[in-house]
Amino acid sequence: MNTPIWLVAHREISMKLRSKAFLISTGVLMLAILASILVGGLLSASSSAPKVAVVSSTASVVGTGTPGSALEVTEAASVDDAQQLVRDGSVDAAILPSGTVQATGGATVSGGEAIPGQAALDYEVVALDSSPSSILPLLSVQPSVVLLEPSSNDGFLTYLIGIAFGLVFFMSAITFGTTIAQSVVEEKQTRVVEILLSTITARQLMAGKVIGNSILAFGQVAVIAVISGIGLTATGQSALFGTLGPAIAWFVVFFVFGFVLLAALYAATAALVSRQEDVGSVTSPVTMLVMLPYFLVIFFNSNPTVMAVMSYVPFSAPVGMPLRLFLGDAEWWEPLLSLAVLLASTAIVIAIGSRMYSNSLLRTGSRVKLREALRG
Repeated sequence: MNTPIWLVAHREISMKLRSKAFLISTGVLMLAILASILVGGLLSASSSAPKVAVVSSTASVVGTGTPGSALEVTEAASVDDAQQLVRDGSVDAAILPSGTVQATGGATVSGGEAIPGQAALDYEVVALDSSPSSILPLLSVQPSVVLLEPSSNDGFLTYLIGIAFGLVFFMSAITFGTTIAQSVVEEKQTRVVEILLSTITARQLMAGKVIGNSILAFGQVAVIAVISGIGLTATGQSALFGTLGPAIAWFVVFFVFGFVLLAALYAATAALVSRQEDVGSVTSPVTMLVMLPYFLVIFFNSNPTVMAVMSYVPFSAPVGMPLRLFLGDAEWWEPLLSLAVLLASTAIVIAIGSRMYSNSLLRTGSRVKLREALRG
């Protein structure tokens, strides 16, 4: 393609790919993600076998006493004794006859797998506050899971997943957004923009910059997603990958449009100034919008109300909605509604940003006031 927009986008991509600093930082980021997954897998593999409690009627389910068993089994005298072992933390879960747990506040979090031609399972897994993901894959058929003390979140894992989504969004938006802003101001400062505008329009120039850097950002996030999937599968954490996979897919979708929105804001605000020294001050409001979801997910990841609001605010939806999907707190229609809000917001921001960019690009000297940039 030789359209003006694509030529500008190709120039942005090629310049970035020739930058040693960009290539090194990207490589370090990928290695850090892969190393964290590998370390987590090694620690998981070196840990002791999951501990479960059984009663006489369910001992055959896990093969009590079988050499090389993947589970460390404790046989309790009664159902009540098995539940107490779970509450005390002596075991990770208990495998008990179906319908025997009558815990106050208990909740069934997953249904047993139906098998054609066979009766319903006569046992269930009882855990304290979260589904025992390390135990379920070791059973031939997944039974119902009953929680004695249901928790509203998955604790430390939820915190780590939220931090991961927030950090990837934060770093990508800051890295490529700053690149766009510096490129815009450099072209104004050197007056190269005057030559460029003699052959293409300001809106085409802005679109090329946004598209070029967006392609790089999308590629980086896609590679991170692929590396995460390969690393989790290779280290035997396929159960976690199966749970996290849909959330990662939605994160990529939301990131695509969320980044375009922020990239348009970076380009528009940078066009207001003519010196590199002023880039930081003029783009600081956009940077705050990028930092907002990162800090919110750190301090409020266990607050369902804050996370629900985050999932519908355009600047934080790429972090808030995937995290809620991972936790199972969002209805099937919520990501679609949130994505529609994000799409509408992105279209509005692009329209306003392109107007600001066009009205400010040829104005050098003092900083262009926002009202003047919008009015033209």
